[in-house]
Order: sequence, then structure tokens, then C-alpha cells
Amino acid sequence: MKRTYQPKKLKGLRKFGYRARSSSHSGLNVLKRRRLKGRENLTLSDVFRKIGKKPRNRVR
Repeated sequence: MKRTYQPKKLKGLRKFGYRARSSSHSGLNVLKRRRLKGRENLTLSDVFRKIGKKPRNRVR
């Protein structure tokens, strides 16, 4: 049986990336809380920046 969570990098960035978080008031609150807590990665965008890869949708 196939698992329910099939992660997609681009969809994740569009929903949980820095620009998506910054575009709403509640998202800005999320960023603020994560900064106060001292998180190394604020958003999913930071993770991709750190590993130096761009998300790609490849056709198999």
C-alpha cells in the first residue's frame, strides 16, 4: 500500500516557504515566533538554501 504523504518540493515551498509566510499576518507571526525561539531554519526555503539545491519537478 502506498503511504499517504508523498512530499513535493515545489508545493512545499509555495505553501511553507518564506514568501508564503511573509504574505499573511499569521505567517509573519510564525516567523516571529521561530526567530524568538532561535530556530536555525525559519522556513522550508532556508533548508533548500543551505543544501544549495533548487527544487525541481522531474518527469519520470
